Order: sequence, then C-alpha cells, then structure tokens
Amino acid sequence: MKVVLFCGGTGMRIRDHSGPIPKPMVQVGYRPILWHLMKYYAHHGHKDFVLCLGHGADHVKRYFVDYDETVSNDFVLTGGTDVELMRSDIHDWRITFVDTGLATVVGERLTAVREFLDGDEWFLANYADGVSDAPLDDVIRVAQQSGRAATFLGVRPNYTSHVIQADASGAVTDVQHVTEIGLRINGGFFVFNQRVFDYIQPGEDLMEQPAHRMAADGQLGTYPYEGFWACMDTFKEKKMLEDIYNANVAPWEVWGDRRTMGDGAPGASVFAPSATG
Repeated sequence: MKVVLFCGGTGMRIRDHSGPIPKPMVQVGYRPILWHLMKYYAHHGHKDFVLCLGHGADHVKRYFVDYDETVSNDFVLTGGTDVELMRSDIHDWRITFVDTGLATVVGERLTAVREFLDGDEWFLANYADGVSDAPLDDVIRVAQQSGRAATFLGVRPNYTSHVIQADASGAVTDVQHVTEIGLRINGGFFVFNQRVFDYIQPGEDLMEQPAHRMAADGQLGTYPYEGFWACMDTFKEKKMLEDIYNANVAPWEVWGDRRTMGDGAPGASVFAPSATG
C-alpha cells in the first residue's frame, strides 16, 4: 500500500528547539523521526511513500536526495574512498515529494495528494511525528474487514493532568488521572479507503468536520492498542524518545534487535498525538 505522510506542519511547540527544521526531521538517534516511521512501514512491506510537504520542505528533500547510507548501516571502507555497504536502508523505497502548502490543514494536504495514489482502493497515512510497535498487518486487516472509510490506531494518553468532577457550588467531588478514565486518543496511524475523500470539503481539517461526518455514517473506526506508542510534539517528548533509543530498548524498531524493553515486555503508550501535519 502507498503511505501518505503529513510532513508540512509548523510544529510550534517544538520549534523553539528545532529552529527551521520541520518536526518530522528532528532526530532520534542517528536519523529523523520521519525515517524511523518510514522504516517501520517498510518493514511491513509498504515502501511507496507520498510526503505532504510544507514548512521546511527543503530540509526533507535535501535529506533524502543527499542520503548517506553509512550513517545507520555497517560498511567496509577500502583504500580510504571505496565504501561497501553490508546492508542498505532505502534502496527499494519510492518517495514522492509533494508541496502541499505552508498553512494547509491535514484534510487539505490529503486531498492535494490524491492524484498520486493512482486510484488505489486502500492506503495508509500518518502524521509523521510518532512511532509505535503496533501490528500493522492486523490493523490493516481489521480496517479492511470493517469496510469503513477510515480507521485509526486508538491509544491511551499519558498526560500529566487530572480530570475532576464538581458540584454546582464548585466543590470537587472526584479527581482521577486522565489515564484512569478509559480515554483513548487518535494515535495517527491511519488506514483509509478512497471513500474518505467523499467526506472532506475544501479547507477542512481531517479530524474535525470530516471525522464527524464519517462517525455519523458509521464510517470511522479505531483499532484499540495497548502497546508502545509515542509522539514527539515537544522537546520533553523528544528527550524521552532519545533516552529510550540510547538505552537500546527502542520498541518501535520492529525491524531490528533494539525493540524489547529490558525484560522483553512491550512498552506502554506515552505521548499524545500532534493535531497538525
């Protein structure tokens, strides 16, 4: 399946630390988080990517045009100049780069790249700033069996905040951490049917009016997931992902040996998703 990645948002909450670099290009370890996400999809056999570009498009283009395989792959250097790669990352990836505007919302970005989907009935999409070890094959199977226009990964939030109940006088009657109330949020891993475009009107964000229309028609579904999921929306979240990566326990690296968490158990959901792409 083709994979649409929304890479054009301004990422204001992390921008003070990333500068002009778009959020999907902020590094975790040796590679941008966008690369980690693409590697995840490629591991599952989905290597035809459509990048919806906007803010910092030049950084994304330059990174892949000048891609250096030696950064994350073992290699043999002979004579000081000849490089023999022992494995390769992106030699079989196909990447389409599309300028979808600087201030464009996700629904508009998706519509802008429809022509590059070649009429495929089903395709994948993501906000391009989060990672997971979710069983993608099963997510796709469930989505296709449901026949819904859109299905997304439903994950647990881990906000450092509490939900309260209060009476008419303002007296608090109950306090619960947000993780204790059964709440799920959109994890940003989408499986779409072409019918999703029937619900998107010009200028609309995907998870606003279109999502409400799909839900009203029974055409919006979720795949509940309890395993590892994380989103890099702030510098604090980038630091946490870096710490996980540097501890050699990155569970999203389903393609390698670094994905187990110490005792072999999968990680837990930790971050909230971005609202912009």
